[in-house]
Amino acid sequence: MYGSIRFSPSLRFRTLLPTNPRDQSRDLFVPPGILSISSSNITKSVNFRGKIDNVIRVTKHEGSIKELNEDDDDDHAPVSIPLTPIGSESQFDRVIAEAQQLDVSVIIVWMASWCRKCIYLKPKLEKLAADYHPRLRFYNVDVNAVPHKLVTRAGVMKMPTIQLWKDGKKQAEVIGGHKSYLVINEVREMIRNENNV
Repeated sequence: MYGSIRFSPSLRFRTLLPTNPRDQSRDLFVPPGILSISSSNITKSVNFRGKIDNVIRVTKHEGSIKELNEDDDDDHAPVSIPLTPIGSESQFDRVIAEAQQLDVSVIIVWMASWCRKCIYLKPKLEKLAADYHPRLRFYNVDVNAVPHKLVTRAGVMKMPTIQLWKDGKKQAEVIGGHKSYLVINEVREMIRNENNV
């Protein structure tokens, strides 16, 4: 059995730790080239080029693990960004008008508090929002908190529905009725194709 631990919010990897309390060492599984290691207590045979060689054995003694590109701005990028809620029709109109004025696209996520798939999908969409920040803005609308007229105007029939709005119009949408990783892949594809719309 393995557990997971996080060293820093800016590190984007997961380490898998054996749960055996007698084991004094830990295996860190890291992507190639992310870390530089400085300690006499770490195995020296680390090769960051191969996939299998990305295992570093660290003993329980103190050592330091630090990122290579500390000055890189990408290291300080957020891991997830909360979806900005839209609570009224006038606020929705302002968001769409502002996006049109700035000539940017927005993602509107239509969900409901009772929708289990919406609840599972929301954190994944927040991570996706961080990936496209600041180029795209992500908003969410609770269909039970806004007038039905707005839901009908947007053409929302099922929950969750993720729409791409550009130039004041709905350009594309993904209906998230299946596994969340498939929905996220479809949303990524929709965003990639936004210039073709």
